[in-house]
Amino acid sequence: MISKKLRPYIFTLVVLFIGLGMKAQDPHFSQFYANPLYLNPAFAGAKVCPRVVTNYRNQWPAIPGSYVTYNASFDMHVDALGGGLGVLVTADRAGQGVLTTQTVSLIYAVRIRLSRTWFLKAGLQAGFFQKNLDWDKLTFGDQIDSKWGFSNNTAEKRPVNGKYNIMDVDFSGGFLVYNDRFFGGVAVHHMVPVNVSLTEGESYLPMKITTHAGYMIPLVKHKRLRPSDPTISPNIVFMSQGPFNQLNYGAYFKKAPMIFGIWYRQFFEGSDAIILQAGFEYDKFKFGYSYDITVSKLASASGGAHEFSFALDFNCPIKRRKMHEINCPSF
Repeated sequence: MISKKLRPYIFTLVVLFIGLGMKAQDPHFSQFYANPLYLNPAFAGAKVCPRVVTNYRNQWPAIPGSYVTYNASFDMHVDALGGGLGVLVTADRAGQGVLTTQTVSLIYAVRIRLSRTWFLKAGLQAGFFQKNLDWDKLTFGDQIDSKWGFSNNTAEKRPVNGKYNIMDVDFSGGFLVYNDRFFGGVAVHHMVPVNVSLTEGESYLPMKITTHAGYMIPLVKHKRLRPSDPTISPNIVFMSQGPFNQLNYGAYFKKAPMIFGIWYRQFFEGSDAIILQAGFEYDKFKFGYSYDITVSKLASASGGAHEFSFALDFNCPIKRRKMHEINCPSF
């Protein structure tokens, strides 16, 4: 019988190899609007002024070697180009570095005025990614001894250099429609099929389609919604990638400098998590924290998920009011 000390590690292996055996899926974040370029490339330049955004997510921290994702982006509106430019860098680590993925993307989003109050932004993203599997950090079932644990040699064939490594390019796109209170859009990631198999076979990364929408409801009456006005903002985000379909719906409450949010995430097969969010904004600095309360069958073992976001806005080279920035939640 396998000892209790080994059970968490075996559970980790099961989760990791299930992930390797299934169709590949992108990492996801719970603070959608605190990671705007990752959600939809059309958000590049949406705040008009230059900004830097960083994100950190630790999913299932109670499981040894779980999933940790880092994200950083920079974007701004460039008046001479009639749109926004952005750079997005993402690093994902699974199983204590057994499987790692790094991605660097460049984004351009054009801005089109549809009417006096309605605007359209359309973005295109071109990225380069590298995926690496470190064989030396893998353990296999035939290595397990019922008494001594992982003490046997495996019969699995080791790659020549001890690593599997792939590199390729990736393309995504999206659009946004918005006015002073409404914002909504669609993003399509991995528009061109990419083979991400780490062996000689084929495993194509499925296209990911994201649809999102929200509405700002002011709690005080003004002709024009001001950033300092307290608001409630109901939102919905739907993601579909291969066989996975995820629906997120919730709402934010903002009263400067604080903002609070609550979301519910579910798959078509059942519930997944309740997401609690809190953040504050002071001058050009923004900070957010969220915790995913797992309500699925993994609740007792996963430890949920922790997520942090940090954003810093810089001095604006042009007038914001002239550009009609998107008025949406920051976390």
